[in-house]
Amino acid sequence: MIAVSDTSPICYLVLIGDIDLLPKLFDQVLLPRAVLAELRYDDAPDAVRDWAANLPTWIAVQEDPRGAETGMEKLQSGEKAAILLAQSASADVILLDEKSARRVATDRGLRVAGTLAVLAAASLQGLVDLTTAIDRLTKTNFRYSPALLKGILDRLPHP
Repeated sequence: MIAVSDTSPICYLVLIGDIDLLPKLFDQVLLPRAVLAELRYDDAPDAVRDWAANLPTWIAVQEDPRGAETGMEKLQSGEKAAILLAQSASADVILLDEKSARRVATDRGLRVAGTLAVLAAASLQGLVDLTTAIDRLTKTNFRYSPALLKGILDRLPHP
């Protein structure tokens, strides 16, 4: 399974110490160069910049693809590049958290998952305790609607 990621899911998974879930969930994780540049911005958290400076071998950085950017005028460069890369690589999923980017990706026929969905998938495989991971996530500046969290939790099996 191929996943293309935008900046936000990588950033938050690094910050909560769960970035190593990605290679356990996906066969390939692709990042466009624009996303790597955002992870290395001076205003990125130190832990994220350090991670991006020493990428693990399971991350494959790709050139930013060219393509029709119609409808993406308001998106950031990393979001645009991730969507175009997901399309050109025929990715199974694109990891995006921002609502407007998720809408554009969905409109383009891409399967979208955010940070919470990654954590939920890892929880289903017994790779992470979802309650603990979400608690760590709430200690960052990650924002999500209660309805989104409820929707994800409702899809999980209950004991």
